[in-house]
Formats: sequence, C-alpha cells, structure tokens
Amino acid sequence: MVAQTYEILDHSVHLVADLSGIFIFGVTGALVAVRMRFDIFGIMALAEITALGGGIFRDLVIGDVPPAAFRDMGYFVTPIIAGTLVFFLHPAINRIGGAVQVVDAAGLGLFSVSGTVKAAVWGVEPFHAAAIGVATAVGGGVLRDLLAMEIPSLLRRDREMYALPSVLGAGTVAVLLQFGLLGPISGAAAMLATFVLRLLALRYGWRGPLAWKSEQPAPARPEARRLGRGRPPGRAGLR
Repeated sequence: MVAQTYEILDHSVHLVADLSGIFIFGVTGALVAVRMRFDIFGIMALAEITALGGGIFRDLVIGDVPPAAFRDMGYFVTPIIAGTLVFFLHPAINRIGGAVQVVDAAGLGLFSVSGTVKAAVWGVEPFHAAAIGVATAVGGGVLRDLLAMEIPSLLRRDREMYALPSVLGAGTVAVLLQFGLLGPISGAAAMLATFVLRLLALRYGWRGPLAWKSEQPAPARPEARRLGRGRPPGRAGLR
C-alpha cells in the first residue's frame, strides 16, 4: 500500500509543485526580514529557513539524509531567487499581499499532503506521518518567526488559523492511507480542503478556540501604552 502512495504525483510534477511552494515560502520569509529591517544576508537567510526548514526537519526525522535541500541545487537556489526579488521589489510585492496569501495557502495544502506521503513512504505509521506532514508545512514559518524574535504565528490568538488547516489536510491523508484509499484524486481533495479552510479563515477572521471557559483578555488602554514616553506621570499614569 505504501509503495503506491509515492506516485500520487508524477515526479516531475511533484518537483515543480515543491519548488513553487518553496518559492512562495521564501517570499514570505524575505518579506518578514524586510519588515524587521534585516540586511541582505538576513533577508536571504530568512528566505532559506522559511522555505526549507520544514522539509529539512521532515527528512531528518524520517532518515532521508542528507536532506533533499542539500542534494538538489534547485531547492537551495529557489529561496535565493525569492529573496533577491523581495530585496528589489518588496514595495510592489507588499501591494499584492492578498495574492501572496492565496498562493501561500496553496503551498500549505501541498506541503501538508506531500510531507505526510513522504513520511509514510519511508515507513512511518500514517498518523505519525500526518504529524510530520504538519511540521513540514508550518516548520519553516515557526523558525522564521523565532529568528525574527516574534511569537510564532500559529501559536498566536490574534492570527487566523494556520496550523489547523494543515492538520485537516495531513489528517485526511492519514485516514486515506490507513484504509488504502489514497490516490491522485483523494490526495488532491485533501490539498484542496486545506487550501479552502485557510482561505476561509483569512476571509472571515476565523481563529482557533481558546481554553474551555477561559476569559478573553481585556485590550490594553491607550494611556497604558503611552506611559513613560517623554512626560512625567500624572493621574493617568498611576491608574
């Protein structure tokens, strides 16, 4: 059963799709570096780490060493191309941020499914493979945010759902693998489900649920944020 799952996509199609996703994730990493005012090395480093971090983690866990990112020059060069484009064209790319998010959602679906499939091919049990698939899809973003000294986006309540759509796609693949039903159509449906759920979360601001019966934190008062900036504390500063 597992041997058949490797051919969900033809190898050349899988490679093109992989490189497309790597390019988009490289763009998002480079854009964060620009926003944080990193220099050109920082931009390239964040592009590489965002694009390849999840895949490198997956390959190390399943024993595919050295990871594909260090065997295929296309994997390594693609984020550099993305970082170079952002270095020169970031104002224009920022203006089409909505389009970048759409393609990023497509990359999330692709990597959630392909990461799960590759782990299964290497002998990992389906539901453990799904966990690896999620890590493949979101791992680079987590490393990006940590290096940018931010709380990772998938852990923040004020960000739309990101990890949960990936869990849906990878979990669907795990169920299909368990029952021997994974094929090109069902695999594409899992990718599509991830993609659509992520777009809906962006469109409607959907976020993951808080802990049961937990209270929503009150927003900080403007006075509190301005405290101590260039004026002595008065009555407002003592609240």
